[in-house]
Amino acid sequence: MFYNHIKDYDDPKRKYEEDVLVMEDTDEVYKLVLHNDDVHTFDYVIDSLIEVCKHTLEQAEQCTLLVHFKGKCTVKTGSLDLLKPMHEKLLSRELSSEIV
Repeated sequence: MFYNHIKDYDDPKRKYEEDVLVMEDTDEVYKLVLHNDDVHTFDYVIDSLIEVCKHTLEQAEQCTLLVHFKGKCTVKTGSLDLLKPMHEKLLSRELSSEIV
């Protein structure tokens, strides 16, 4: 009589389906980090972020301010294949960046 109140978790009355998203190891997310320097102007860095990283003006300005006041800022995230050319272009403009 009391057994009717015990829930059977192995055989539930309602069935649920769940979609589970799994990030594969090949889709790792990397960060392109820009570091501060005392050489380049704000305008130069902003223009570089717009051209290289496809930032909007507002994004580029915010990142430039963060780099100036915090010493560094993640300017882009994505796959290594996406970030490596951007990193190389920033380096060719004599800006200090790294991929982490």
